Amino acid sequence: MSHPEPFWDRVGPEVAWVHRQLRRLGVREADLDDVTQELLIAVHRRWGDFDPARSLRAWLFGFAYRMASDHRKRSSNRRPSVTLEHEPADPQPGADDRLEEAHRRSLLLAAMDRLDLDKRAIVTLVDLEELTMPEATAILEIPLNTGYSRLRVARSELAAALLDLTRGER
Repeated sequence: MSHPEPFWDRVGPEVAWVHRQLRRLGVREADLDDVTQELLIAVHRRWGDFDPARSLRAWLFGFAYRMASDHRKRSSNRRPSVTLEHEPADPQPGADDRLEEAHRRSLLLAAMDRLDLDKRAIVTLVDLEELTMPEATAILEIPLNTGYSRLRVARSELAAALLDLTRGER
């Protein structure tokens, strides 16, 4: 398949987004740049297979999901951490607001650490990236009902983990 735009013109602007998705899927911070580079190499090799009628981000997320899974299998750390990008709503939040937001984010990250990769992926796509369930299940190549079930269980596990973590603070 030939593309009207060169590879880097299409993929280059998405590198920061891909980097963020890999972190959300649990790639350790120390390995993030290497895994991102491996992903870009794999995407470049398969660039001729990309259908321009398809969502580029959906296609890239498929690579990110597989790379995070492979990284997790190779990694000695079986419970990788996840990082969420955050942009404060108020450009000048007070110290108390920043501290409270950092605390809430750290609780969420700790709760996300308790999810397996399949559940992280569906939560990332639906709740963080705000994709529809049909879009998310198409990216993950799973049946629609499996996606709904996985999201329900993931949300339940997140809620339980958050409750457990907040109880532990008291």
